[in-house]
Amino acid sequence: MNKTYSVQRLNLLYALVQAVYFAAFSAFCGFQTVFLLDRGFTGGEAGMLASIRCLAGIIAQPVLGGWLDRHPQVRLKRVLTLMLLLSVIINTLFYCTRPSLLLTAVITFALGALDLNLYPLVDSLGLQFINAGVDLNYSFSRGAGSLAYAVSCALMGLVSSSMGAQSVVLSHSFLLVGVIISINLFPEPPKSPAAQHHGAPHTTFQILRANPSFTLMLLAVFFAVGAVLPIAGFLINVIEPLGGNDSHLGLALFLMGISELPSALLYPKLQRRFGSRSVMMLAVIGMATKPLVFLFTGSLPLLLSAQIIQMLGYGLFTPAAVYYANDNVPPADRIRGQAIMMTASNGLGGMVGNLLAGFAVDLGGAKGMLLLSFSMGLCGVACAAASLRSAKKN
Repeated sequence: MNKTYSVQRLNLLYALVQAVYFAAFSAFCGFQTVFLLDRGFTGGEAGMLASIRCLAGIIAQPVLGGWLDRHPQVRLKRVLTLMLLLSVIINTLFYCTRPSLLLTAVITFALGALDLNLYPLVDSLGLQFINAGVDLNYSFSRGAGSLAYAVSCALMGLVSSSMGAQSVVLSHSFLLVGVIISINLFPEPPKSPAAQHHGAPHTTFQILRANPSFTLMLLAVFFAVGAVLPIAGFLINVIEPLGGNDSHLGLALFLMGISELPSALLYPKLQRRFGSRSVMMLAVIGMATKPLVFLFTGSLPLLLSAQIIQMLGYGLFTPAAVYYANDNVPPADRIRGQAIMMTASNGLGGMVGNLLAGFAVDLGGAKGMLLLSFSMGLCGVACAAASLRSAKKN
């Protein structure tokens, strides 16, 4: 590590990267349904576009992660900077125009590939230091990301109510510039002597075939994340029947995001006590429980209070997934491993979940969507239990 950077300063800089990235992420993803409905699209079309955003990550991230594993001489920061600059340009054009559904789908795919699904690579920035033996506090930095997500959601709710739903697209563009600056303030990782003895990277199929327990856990998070991501994306459809508006949506997303902070900060102790596998199991159970809890919230205050369930579900999943993937793939495949985890969860899970949820909202309203989400969550719990049994056998 560059000698001018103490571990304390490194932690602060990485916390800044996570905070600004997830603030930008919230500006678009937290309010995507709101501004799409404002542009005249239906709930089903909004769900389809959210699925296309996830599809972009499914296609782009494993390919990019594998390429980076094969070319370790390429600076990850440069790749991220180039992708984010392209995203700023496309995002600004999106704000200034009112494209058709087809062109909106193309733009959404581009944004999904270039910035909305970059968190595995953002995580890899920090993991490069951790794998080299540097005492980087990932959980602290991820907690900063959750806090920034929460605050950004609350602010975007006020901005959307006062300046119109389309203003969040422009806000996303400005925040992306902040992401570029924070990434380039972050130092280059140290060169680990052991890194050159990890061997050649493997294909995704080889990784999955060699580790059935890892594969089953990927299937579990596919169902579990597919159960909870649509709830965040279509939360406005749950809030409006209870008398809420965009400001209440921002408050709900703020409470959801802030509930992830204790999980991020407590995760190191949980991992030392129970291990990443057991914490992943707990996270899957928490994500499966969330739609069931929301089904029984008959008022806006109860719905807002129920956001705390995020602490035991997705809040635990975000740090646990990073460490679980890092621990369960060969060292030469660690960037690809993060990409595979993202592909199974927020990629495939988000794509299928959002697509089905959009049609469920049109056909059965918010309750229909929540019932669908609960069913997916139960499938996730079953797969996670099978993963733990497979790990014990091996």
